[in-house]
Amino acid sequence: MTVLHPVLAEVTERLRERSRESRADYLRRIDGAQGSGVHRERLSCGNLAHGFAACGSTDKERLREGHTPNLAIINAYNDMLSAHQPYERYPELIRNVAREAGITAQMAGGVPAMCDGITQGRAGMELSLFSRDLIAMATAVSLSHDMFDGALYLGICDKIVPGLLIGALSFGHLPGIFVPSGPMPSGISNEQKSKVRQAYAEGKATKAELLEAEAASYHAAGTCTFYGTANSNQMLMEIMGLHLPGSSFVAPDTPLRDALTREAVHRVAELSAPGSSHLPLGRIIDERAIINGVIGLHATGGSTNHLLHLVAIARAAGIELRWDDFDALSSVIPLLARVYPNGYADVNQFHEAGGMGFLIDQLLSEGLLHADVRTVFGTGMEGYTQVPYIDDAGALAWKPVSKESGNRGVLRGVAEPFRADGGLRMLSGNLGRAVIKVSSVPDDRLVIEAPAIVFHDQDDVRKAFERGELNRDFVAVVRFQGPQAIGMPELHKLTPTLSVLQDRGHRIALLTDGRMSGASGRVPAAIHVTPEAQDNGAVARIRDGDIVRLDAVHGRVDVLVEAAEFAARVPATADLSTHQHGMGRDLFGLFRRNATTADLGAGVF
Repeated sequence: MTVLHPVLAEVTERLRERSRESRADYLRRIDGAQGSGVHRERLSCGNLAHGFAACGSTDKERLREGHTPNLAIINAYNDMLSAHQPYERYPELIRNVAREAGITAQMAGGVPAMCDGITQGRAGMELSLFSRDLIAMATAVSLSHDMFDGALYLGICDKIVPGLLIGALSFGHLPGIFVPSGPMPSGISNEQKSKVRQAYAEGKATKAELLEAEAASYHAAGTCTFYGTANSNQMLMEIMGLHLPGSSFVAPDTPLRDALTREAVHRVAELSAPGSSHLPLGRIIDERAIINGVIGLHATGGSTNHLLHLVAIARAAGIELRWDDFDALSSVIPLLARVYPNGYADVNQFHEAGGMGFLIDQLLSEGLLHADVRTVFGTGMEGYTQVPYIDDAGALAWKPVSKESGNRGVLRGVAEPFRADGGLRMLSGNLGRAVIKVSSVPDDRLVIEAPAIVFHDQDDVRKAFERGELNRDFVAVVRFQGPQAIGMPELHKLTPTLSVLQDRGHRIALLTDGRMSGASGRVPAAIHVTPEAQDNGAVARIRDGDIVRLDAVHGRVDVLVEAAEFAARVPATADLSTHQHGMGRDLFGLFRRNATTADLGAGVF
């Protein structure tokens, strides 16, 4: 048996020791909620009658008898999100499979699902991060009827999976499986799309040409095919043992996709208290599973948003994950995948090259993943080195993944990684703490030292660019973007503009207390700066012309101003009143006022 890498063992033990009391308290709570037998047996006759009043006769009889599992369906369906459109027919599919198995399933509730691709650069983006915690609350409301013995969670995109999982962990005494829907077919190449975006930013492409390129990329039902937060979510659910093996990137509306969904119903019934293999979700998500999630993030060059989400997920399970844990693991976890924006391939090509099965097999072979975890599949991580298929009899089966990558330009083994580390690094200095993703940043841009140009709105960066004021070396300081200020929106809208300036040869970087999303790319960006400007963070004392040094090699982010002078400065303020109303933002004041810092997950729990 392969020995666990000593750094993984050390980080996990530190995490376990740090979380000892909070994790024990969490486990006591979910054990206390567990009880015995089916949950609805505890309901009064009036409660139960309300619970099955609208059911058909067969389901009603089974619910009355109260001896078989009843499964909750928590659905993030809407037909505006391409990734979630396939979920429209899932509840009926799940209910039918449950009936065939002699059990029941009910649509317990829907949760909101917003598309960051649509709200990018718009007022609605200021609701995006907080929608994660709202989804967690909606999940809890959906499960609060206490009618259920297990749950199936239907969600894909950016804040939706983390929100569902946080909510599921508040009901951690229930077994649960996350059910993906799969990526859309590949459209135009990400390289082509990126070129058109940059051409448009320079005024060399028309809006019609840009729309044509975007529509050729985002063109069908399924998850967007670049490796942003949505697909990072799917990777995480698999490597943390909450998906069935190999299910993350199977195409929507295919026989294999449906077979995996049917199997998820059978499996969660087996995991329920009346089933044969009882295993609550709160017991699956332990310190080892959380560490495996961090490892998967590094090994695939995943979304920087998970420096927030994984911390918040861990906290929901009583586990005190820190950015320092990400940093310690980054040095030993190699980057094994090149998927846009860390390359030009998409997730379909990643999946075809061997996908999650190959990745997990490679990590296990060098002791770079916890093998001895609990999973919904009933095995440790070794079970996730298999790939699903439909056999000659039309049944779902699994077979071992190939030991060779199907495309070394997209996916490689640990003996020949794309880089020795995962490319997610922590920065600290006199400006506080920040995060940077360097997996696609050129080596000669890992250290940037340049004068600051301060902005309080990402649109002001674009306007300065259009006026021709940014044709020089500089660090764009975009502040008052944090959770307490305006909800920590993604600033992905800046990517084409900054990429154009970098391609012109200028040495530039971004420094912000906002986010850059899973699409963080070639321009060095120190993001999630903590404390944020609205919290009197040092970033609020930067002035135009101050020299800022971003050093991703040594993990530093500093302003090169004499310490006494910098400390004596009065922090800048910003009029944020226009961000507090309109597009629903007035309803989220409670979240802004109570948000934790970015390094604690930027949430309200």
